[in-house]
Amino acid sequence: MNYAGYKLTNFNARVDLRSDTVTHPSDGMKDAMINAPLGDDVYGDDPSVNFLQEKVAKLLGKEAALLVSSGTQSNLCAMMAHCQRGEEILTGDHYHVFMDEAGGASVLGGIMFAPLLTQENGGLSIKEIQEKIKPDDEHCAISKMLSLENTHQGRVLDVDEVSTLASCGHKNGLSVHLDGARLMNAIVKLNVDPKAIVANVDSVSLCLSKGLGTPAGSVLSGSAEFIKKAKRIRKLLGGGLRQAGILAAAGVYALDNNIDRMVVDHENAIRLAEQLNSFPQICVDLENVQTNMVFIELNDGVAQHFRQHLLKKGMLIGAGDKVIRLVTHLNSSQNDIDLFVSEVDAFFN
Repeated sequence: MNYAGYKLTNFNARVDLRSDTVTHPSDGMKDAMINAPLGDDVYGDDPSVNFLQEKVAKLLGKEAALLVSSGTQSNLCAMMAHCQRGEEILTGDHYHVFMDEAGGASVLGGIMFAPLLTQENGGLSIKEIQEKIKPDDEHCAISKMLSLENTHQGRVLDVDEVSTLASCGHKNGLSVHLDGARLMNAIVKLNVDPKAIVANVDSVSLCLSKGLGTPAGSVLSGSAEFIKKAKRIRKLLGGGLRQAGILAAAGVYALDNNIDRMVVDHENAIRLAEQLNSFPQICVDLENVQTNMVFIELNDGVAQHFRQHLLKKGMLIGAGDKVIRLVTHLNSSQNDIDLFVSEVDAFFN
């Protein structure tokens, strides 16, 4: 996601389709946060944090879990726990860990990346994974980890594809991490048990502040030994939080109340895509609208004028000169979608 050019503002949008990170906590979530039993998580005695970590570990079929402040911190803890300096991560060239996390694994961990071509469905090529793994040669970095992503730009990898890619990594001596920032969108789309889709990966990051709608936080899951390493790295990165139960309670509420409702976000994305695709000035690949993301393609020179028109109408969209991502979420209703489309119509017609 491109944040370039965004300025600090207190603008209160009528419709905000920039991301599913823009949601506000519901009244029920706020009540849960206010009433959360608290402790000091650095000492390990915050009952709300401990409950959330146990809940996520059980949900994903892993031994242990760790609450961290963000998805980027979660992935960074995972990469630094799996890899040492001079080792290498194979990952997609359009994946978040490679494109949008400030090179943290390299800057702070001395870890190299070997980017692979991201496939049309958001997956990776088995053949290219095998070709990119370095030989046992002192001139080369040591291939150590495979990092996957699900969903990727709203597209879903199914259980078999994730398992097959993970098996390829394991057979070649790689640990396997899944950036599941929007994993629950994939779970809802596929209608599968969360355990099934992550059964063959060693670690998984789940973001609480995207489609699940919390103010902040992600949870990293894996083996007890792995989480012990990750917790030390979290401290190294300045990620220790004290009365973090306030955030944990929001996470528990989200997992109890905001997963099944994601089907509404997916339906709204399809509604948005179909209506926008009816404009001759907009191109939308409807087959790629699988969860809560819609990518629209505009003619050259239109995007900035389009964005400014919507801004004047109290509507926010993401960056991009030709292709713009629109994201539906729990604060974008069907009426919001229709209102947005009406302003698009006003711009073009």
